[in-house]
Amino acid sequence: MSENQWIPVATGVFQRRYGALDVSVVVIEGTHGLMLVDTLSSPGEADTLLADVAEHFDTPIRWVVNTHAHYDHTFGNQRLGPQSALNAEIFGHAQIERHFAEYEAPRLDAYLVDPGREPDREWHGVVLTPPTHPVADLLRVDLGGREVHLVPLPPAHTDTDLVLFVPDQRVWILGDLVEESGPPMFGSGSFPLDWPGVLASVHEQMEEGDLVVPGHGRVIDRGYVGRQAADLALIAERIVEARTLGLSTAEALARYTDWPFPVDGLRFAFDRVLSPSHQHDAEDD
Repeated sequence: MSENQWIPVATGVFQRRYGALDVSVVVIEGTHGLMLVDTLSSPGEADTLLADVAEHFDTPIRWVVNTHAHYDHTFGNQRLGPQSALNAEIFGHAQIERHFAEYEAPRLDAYLVDPGREPDREWHGVVLTPPTHPVADLLRVDLGGREVHLVPLPPAHTDTDLVLFVPDQRVWILGDLVEESGPPMFGSGSFPLDWPGVLASVHEQMEEGDLVVPGHGRVIDRGYVGRQAADLALIAERIVEARTLGLSTAEALARYTDWPFPVDGLRFAFDRVLSPSHQHDAEDD
């Protein structure tokens, strides 16, 4: 893992991978400042991130982008946004604030009552901080000398997925729409039947040679994105089959042995469709 260093993805675009979850953080350079993509899992992790950025880059952070609402990409927002010393603009999908209220806030409240529920988290003092600039349509941000396109997507990994595209370098930053160092996560607020088509539509816009930064893991290419979209489509087909046949999640998972991802994680995908009442039980990243 390329942890503990900023790895050049392309000219003026850098990735660094953090912690046990292998979360991608990206810095994009412009003459007017830096754009930072995702803020990690807690205020403490964000403090470390800010120190790492300051050590490597001479230009201040002016813009922050959340690729989606999940805690490991947003719980550091308070250290960078309003009322922080940095006071950067935070961009994210227009549905993040609603998603926070429905999913992340209850999970955070449960942790504060009983931290033993999630002993690996450091969420004391977390203040959910939604984007200052909700993005509902394609937005082009001028960093000085380059544009970055922010593209809010239809529901897929969540209903808050936002893709970044750096046209001058043909670099895509997809958040957890695609993952490399682990299987795709069907966590809180996922849309297993819609995700494959959304990812396939992004794949269609890519060119051979484009570089792709996933939400977790090493930089990948267009072919990897296409293969993961196909794997997600297979899972969606089998969920629809199970619904048609009236199968339970356990019955549907036992029906095949050639799953593209570990079966334990797929339980959440099937439950989202077959047992919607379980939708808040899933882990997310």
